[in-house]
Amino acid sequence: MTTDSPLSRRAFLGSATAAFAAAPFLLGAPQAAAGSLTVNDRSLPASLSVIPRPALLTPTGGPPFQLTPHTAIVVRHPDPAARQAAEQFAELLRRSTGFPLPVQDESGSPQAILFAVSDEPTGAEGYRLDVTPGLVAIRATAVAGLHYGAQSLRQLLPPETESTTVQARPWPIPAVHIADEPRFVWRGAMLDVARHFFGVTEVKRFIDVIAAYKINRLHLHLSDSQGWRLEIPSWPRLATYGGSTEVDGTPGGYFTQADYQEIVAYAAQRFITVVPELDMPAHVNAALASYPELNEDGVAPPLYTGYKGIQVSLAIDKDITYRFAEDVLTTVAGLTPGPYLHIGGDEALATTAADYRLFINRIQQIVQTLGKQVVGWEEINTADLAPGTHVQYWADVKKARAAVAKGGKLIMSPCKQAYYDQQYNADTPIGLNWAGYTDVQDAYSWDPGSCIADVSETDVLGPEAPLWTENIRTDADVEFMTLPRMPGLAELGWSPVAGRSWDEYRYRLAAQEPRWTAMGVGYYRSTEVPWQ
Repeated sequence: MTTDSPLSRRAFLGSATAAFAAAPFLLGAPQAAAGSLTVNDRSLPASLSVIPRPALLTPTGGPPFQLTPHTAIVVRHPDPAARQAAEQFAELLRRSTGFPLPVQDESGSPQAILFAVSDEPTGAEGYRLDVTPGLVAIRATAVAGLHYGAQSLRQLLPPETESTTVQARPWPIPAVHIADEPRFVWRGAMLDVARHFFGVTEVKRFIDVIAAYKINRLHLHLSDSQGWRLEIPSWPRLATYGGSTEVDGTPGGYFTQADYQEIVAYAAQRFITVVPELDMPAHVNAALASYPELNEDGVAPPLYTGYKGIQVSLAIDKDITYRFAEDVLTTVAGLTPGPYLHIGGDEALATTAADYRLFINRIQQIVQTLGKQVVGWEEINTADLAPGTHVQYWADVKKARAAVAKGGKLIMSPCKQAYYDQQYNADTPIGLNWAGYTDVQDAYSWDPGSCIADVSETDVLGPEAPLWTENIRTDADVEFMTLPRMPGLAELGWSPVAGRSWDEYRYRLAAQEPRWTAMGVGYYRSTEVPWQ
């Protein structure tokens, strides 16, 4: 959705919402009003704490809906997947409420949560949400919209909703009307499993965190010089040898094909498309060590376990290099129902410019033959890009502009704002700082549609936050570096520009803290956020 869409122009209308936009939060009274949260002595209406900020949100002022043991979840949508979206939401609520919450076609209960088709177009991911005393209704044209509406509804419920054990308390949902759809089609998070390996359980945990904020792309960096992380049957040593170590020399690991498919399916159930990356022609030492014939001189280098990049390249002039690339990409394409294959292409410092262009052109042809959309880092701008190629900007605005001039579309990952491996500040115990420090305000205070001069918002697919893992070793490290920054990127990708401000957002962000605590996920307690 562009910033001049009808929803954007109508954003936050209505008397209560207009007052909120003009004066985001009033100092709370000693006793917070019903249906509100208290954040740093300020009263924050629960209906206004949603992240990403909806395009249109109007508190209606009526009595709340009360979730009870008699509440049913009713599905009236022609897509069979609507029932799955409803069941997933019901399962979340059952864990914390202990209520049965049956998912059914009709309700005999006086109160219900309805997942229904919309009587007006809402787009591929948009939804309408209405809460009244007797009914909560999520309506959408497409099932994805039902899922995203449920994520907003989830944040209207008390934070204890996120608990995995039954909580004895009331479950009010404030009366509200939301009409919402995303600004950008691409709202991504990248997890580097190559430098340090993260298994299926850890990746699923990461998916759970990002899905709650309407992220819809999971970019998996599956290969690098320090490790190859996906089983390729025709080249078995890639995983068994190339995946045997990681940074620091500790044991590595890899995904079997079944493991990878389990991750892809789990993400798809949460309306997240997996974007697999096999980085070429540089960042390939794990492959070169596994197969000598991929080296120019036919000699395999040792496995590499350092954290800095090294200058290596596939043998550009050997036929076996392209047989290798075709086998790998064909295998990954067959395991990945999503439309994208990320070919990397960054930092090919050991490859001549002519060889690099030749290689990228040939790899693009392979990807297109497989019926997939090419994605690559900004350096691929030197190749003959097919129109609409997805180019991931990270550092060089000239390369990004050149890619757009060739018909490319940009994924925005500026390293100074969106690289979540960068430390929050000098005291952060983990992370790097080569791009500078990126605290929570830095990560929020930029705009994907206008951060490169002379690049139109129509040339931008949306933002993505890469998390490189040179010194990120555990899932606790991943959460520490992801939260509280990731919700801000989700809002940059979803919400209209109009009405957004750091001074207002940081209070909504602080209101997420008890949710993370209930979920059992960690976060960095930045001094920029007024935590409770």
